[in-house]
Amino acid sequence: MNRRTRLQLAAPVKSGWERILSQEALCFVEDLATEFEPRREAALADRRELARRLDDGASLDFLPETREVREGTWKAAPLPADLLDRRVEITGPTDRKMMINALNSGANVFMADFEDSNSPTWDNLVQGQANLHDAARRTLRYTTPDTGKEYRLNERMAVLFVRPRGWHLPEKHVHLDGRPISASLFDFGLAFFHNARALVGAGTGPYFYLPKIEHHREARLWNDVFLKAQRALDLPVGTVKATVLVETIPAAFQMDEILYELREHSAGLNCGRWDYIFSFIKKHRARASFLTPDRSLVTMQQPFLRAYAQLAVRTCHRRGVHAMGGMSAYIPTKDEATNRTAFEQVRSDKLREASDGHDGT
Repeated sequence: MNRRTRLQLAAPVKSGWERILSQEALCFVEDLATEFEPRREAALADRRELARRLDDGASLDFLPETREVREGTWKAAPLPADLLDRRVEITGPTDRKMMINALNSGANVFMADFEDSNSPTWDNLVQGQANLHDAARRTLRYTTPDTGKEYRLNERMAVLFVRPRGWHLPEKHVHLDGRPISASLFDFGLAFFHNARALVGAGTGPYFYLPKIEHHREARLWNDVFLKAQRALDLPVGTVKATVLVETIPAAFQMDEILYELREHSAGLNCGRWDYIFSFIKKHRARASFLTPDRSLVTMQQPFLRAYAQLAVRTCHRRGVHAMGGMSAYIPTKDEATNRTAFEQVRSDKLREASDGHDGT
């Protein structure tokens, strides 16, 4: 590829970043943005229209036009061998030392996160992509500046997933025709372009977590992005696998449909509980009867949250994919007494998920 990209960078390119922000990589992202940005904008307009209807008193329900999908006997494509066991997953942002520790942690999966746990500064975004590049090739290293302690990847490490940012977010540092491009396409495009072939060569693949989806048409959009990306790199359909976070209440009514749209690329669903609770509050902001207490008091034992989690398990198992549990809010500290309480809460939370039938957490 000899052409120059039409993307304009509204931020400096530091020494060493040329391998990530190469003309070839930026042209790949440009092609994704050119084709899919209009559909992304249409999806966001549909979100605004749904919010208006809910404010006017409409209610959410299962879609009558997709009844055949819900009642059909179809299944998703088989999972690759390295995704058959996902009992324990760990997540965190894409800084170098944390990625090494997470990949070495003993968990089955590490989700490198460009979304909720990552501040989207230009440095974080590009250096995070550089770290993914090295992790995919098992060359990721880190030396602590003050002590000289060295960190490197173990022979056995967690399977790598990447979470790009959601469809609603722009990447303000990268413009096409004077407008910021989709943050989703920027994060996915660079990660896929640089690493897909290397990951396949290492016996794994380009695996992703998809956040904040609100409608099955948004899952279809992702599926079409995957198809185009795989064609561009001459990779077989189904090389990409993606787990969708069910973390909005509209998506909870379309779990079958979301899996159906991604059926060649699906690696299941995850119950993103905290954003789901927030979505419940946000979508019903005009309904006094939906008033909730403080979010921290709304536990997964509440009937509306148990129903959502159990529906995710039933749906995934019917379609032959994994139903992943959520993240505990209890974080270990250096205080032993606090830790005893935290670990007991984590244990109770994970026991509930396992008892409900989740395949991992």
